[in-house]
Amino acid sequence: MKAHARVVACLEDGRTVLRELRSMAPLTLFPRRRTGREAVVHLVGSATAPLGGDELLLDVRVGPGAALRLSGVAATLALPGPSGGGSSSTVDIEVADGGSLTYLPEPTVVTARADHSAVLRAALGENSRFHTREVLVLGRAGERPGRLTTATHVIRGGVPLLRQTQTIGDPALDGGLAVLAGKRVLATDLEVGFPARPTASGDWWACTSPAAGVTLTTALAEDAVVALTLLP
Repeated sequence: MKAHARVVACLEDGRTVLRELRSMAPLTLFPRRRTGREAVVHLVGSATAPLGGDELLLDVRVGPGAALRLSGVAATLALPGPSGGGSSSTVDIEVADGGSLTYLPEPTVVTARADHSAVLRAALGENSRFHTREVLVLGRAGERPGRLTTATHVIRGGVPLLRQTQTIGDPALDGGLAVLAGKRVLATDLEVGFPARPTASGDWWACTSPAAGVTLTTALAEDAVVALTLLP
C-alpha cells in the first residue's frame, strides 16, 4: 500500500485556517472544532498499517504566523507483511517564519517480525516553533519485537539543528547501556523555538540542549505510561 496525506495551515484574519486537508487510508485527517487561534487536526489510522511493503507519506505545511496542532488518536502497530518485506513512513514538515506546529503522534509498537523505517524531516523558519514527541515500544506484552529504524532531521533557517538515527529491535544491542539498557520503551521530546530548559538528568531520563533554542529530552522505561511521565 502507498498512501499520501497532506495538511496545509495558513493564517487568515487572525485565525488559522486549513487550506488543504487531504487524506488517504490509512492516513486519515479529521479537523476538530476550536475556539482559539490554533487549528487542531487528529490523525486517525483508518486501516491496519504499516504492514510490510507499505509506503506512507504525511506532508505538513504551516504558513507564516499560523498555528497547527496535529495529534494521533491511537497507537501505531508496525506489522510484518505477507511477503516479509519492510515498511516505511515519512513525515515531511515545513513551518514558515513565525509559524507554530505541535506534532504529537501516539506510540509506535514494533511487533514481532516487523521491519519498519520511520523518517521525520522538518524545515523550520528562523522564528518558528516546533514541538514533537516520539514513543517507541518494543513489541506487545510478552512479545519479542521486530526491527525499527528512525531518523530525525531538523533544520532552522537552512542550518541543521538535529540529525539523529537509531535502530532498535536487536536484543544483543538493546540490552546494552549505550542503547536501551534492556528497557522496553524509548520516549523522546523535542522543542525548537521555545525557552530552553535547564540541562538535567535523573533515573533513566536526560534533558539536553544540542543547539540554541532547542531542548531534547529522552527517557527509558518499562511501559509507555511511565515513559511519558518522565517527559516535559
